[in-house]
Amino acid sequence: MAEQQQQQQRPQYQIVKAATAVTAGGSCLVLSGLTLVGTVIALALATPLLVICSPVLVPAAITVFLLISGFLASGGFGVAAISLLSWMYKYVTGKRPVGADKLDQARMQLASKARDVKEYGQQHLTGQAS
Repeated sequence: MAEQQQQQQRPQYQIVKAATAVTAGGSCLVLSGLTLVGTVIALALATPLLVICSPVLVPAAITVFLLISGFLASGGFGVAAISLLSWMYKYVTGKRPVGADKLDQARMQLASKARDVKEYGQQHLTGQAS
C-alpha cells in the first residue's frame, strides 16, 4: 500500500522539483542578463561625462574597470545559472549529483520538524478546546 502511494506521488514530486529548477535557473539567468544590460547602459551613460569632465586617463581607467567587472559579474551569474540548471536536471532525472544526499537529508529533517510542530499545535489546540 505504501509503495503504491509513493509511486503515485513521484510524478507530482518530480513536477515540483522541475518547477523549482526552472524558477531558480531562470532567475539566475535573468539576473545575469540584467547585470549585463546595466553594465552596458552605465558604460554608455558614464563614458561621455567622464571624458568631458576629467582628464582622459582617470575616466578611461574607471570605465575599463567597470566594464571588466560588469562583464565578469554577468558571466559569473551566467555560469552559476547554467551550473544550477545542470545540477537540478541531474537531480530531477535521478542521477544523484554531488550534494543530493545532503539536500534529501535536509528535506527530511525539515519535514520531520514540520510534522512535530503540527502535532504540537494540534495537541495544544485540542487541549485548550476541551
